[in-house]
Amino acid sequence: MELKASLYIVPTPIGNLADITLRALEVLKAVDLILAEDTRTSGKLLKHYLISKPLQSFHNFNEHKVVHTLVKRLQEGEKMALVSDAGTPGISDPGFLIVRAALQAGIEVDCLPGATAFVPALIKSGLPCDRFVFEGFLPHKKGRQTLLKKLAEEERTMVFYESPHRLIKTLEQFKEYFGLERQASVSRELTKLFEETKNGTLEEILQYFSAKEVKGEVVIVVGGKQ
Repeated sequence: MELKASLYIVPTPIGNLADITLRALEVLKAVDLILAEDTRTSGKLLKHYLISKPLQSFHNFNEHKVVHTLVKRLQEGEKMALVSDAGTPGISDPGFLIVRAALQAGIEVDCLPGATAFVPALIKSGLPCDRFVFEGFLPHKKGRQTLLKKLAEEERTMVFYESPHRLIKTLEQFKEYFGLERQASVSRELTKLFEETKNGTLEEILQYFSAKEVKGEVVIVVGGKQ
């Protein structure tokens, strides 16, 4: 495969390893270096598809330190692919800094289409998806209540990411700020063996998940204010 860009943003499966495009595999086979959020996780994917390429860590804790060096290597002609543990890099994952720095340096960047967790969750919610707002992970402390007050007036469908151990607390706060009758949807373990989506009011969803152990990354979709 002839690589026209220098830096490729390559989506990876969010669960099912078959959910990767043929073009993504071609790019991963052709680049000189793969930047990975967790080299162990990405290593399993590459091994599954018999791809042997150098891996380098690129994550939230080191991206500020290594961006300048990576951009210099790109300017010298190296071809790189950026992947995250799951989904599209840059969507609540590392990626923004190196894309911005590469573009500012005149380096060509290409982003492949592919898996992103919030899209299937949004569609499966049954809530309006012609206009929506993606909020990702809410701040844990500072600014959280201020943001929730603001979002209580949002008329578009809202999409959030959440960890399983914080789901109940977040749903309780949503019920407090948005109202117990607000329509919502929670999807977890998307594309995996125990994939689950629960639709209903915030009150119904909260009762459902309060009665069970929640595992797997979670996407919460909440209807806008009527």
